[in-house]
Amino acid sequence: MEQLREKKGFICDMDGVIYHGNRLLPGVKEFVSWLQRENKQFLFLTNSAMRSPKELRQKLARMGLDVDEKHFYTSALATANFIRSQAPGCSAYVIGDSGLINALYEAGITFNDVDPDYVIIGETFDYNYDKICRAVTHVLNGAKLIGTNTDMTGPTEHGIAPACRAMVAPVELATGSKAYFVGKPNPLMMRTGLKLLGVHSAEAAMIGDRMDTDIIAGIESGLDPILVLSGVTTRDEVKRFPFRPRLILNGVGDIVE
Repeated sequence: MEQLREKKGFICDMDGVIYHGNRLLPGVKEFVSWLQRENKQFLFLTNSAMRSPKELRQKLARMGLDVDEKHFYTSALATANFIRSQAPGCSAYVIGDSGLINALYEAGITFNDVDPDYVIIGETFDYNYDKICRAVTHVLNGAKLIGTNTDMTGPTEHGIAPACRAMVAPVELATGSKAYFVGKPNPLMMRTGLKLLGVHSAEAAMIGDRMDTDIIAGIESGLDPILVLSGVTTRDEVKRFPFRPRLILNGVGDIVE
């Protein structure tokens, strides 16, 4: 634990680590206060593409936590940056919420339901059969399929809910095309996160609640991998994976001395 506390930078997942739905998790306020008090560099790196950094800041503010926008980076931003680097000025058919739509718009990507270059899918409550059919048609006509992240499920106040990969799956199955996923554990997102953090990977920790995204991302990117049990993973489930976190904590509050 002392080794963890000495790290200069902390990359933290949000869902299942900082909050469940609209409920702040125990020990989070103390943890964020400790980060600020100890002058740690920290970044909330979330695979959720539903909200912008501004919306995430406002969400935490409603829960009583004041965190500046510069401390947030989302898979929506990572997806927009990736597509802008690959095909500047391209167009896309998008299934997603405001966080993804705004990020793509800011990256100069236009929206097209006739002959898009890409079909981009992120988490959204506005998901239906008609949109799946449109996405399938575009992919069969040559559009490239992108998913904002590989999360199959995510934690909510009411239990486990389908996430991005579950929403992309029908399009993959119907077209025979495999999506490219941009969010964790893709090194693209992790490298950008470290650049925003401004510290070397050896001096940073990755704190998350998922073995298949957070912990493997930390291991493969050279960060100290720390699992918290406040989200979707139980202690028994850890044994099923061929890799392990360095520490398993009940929640981020355990880090505070």
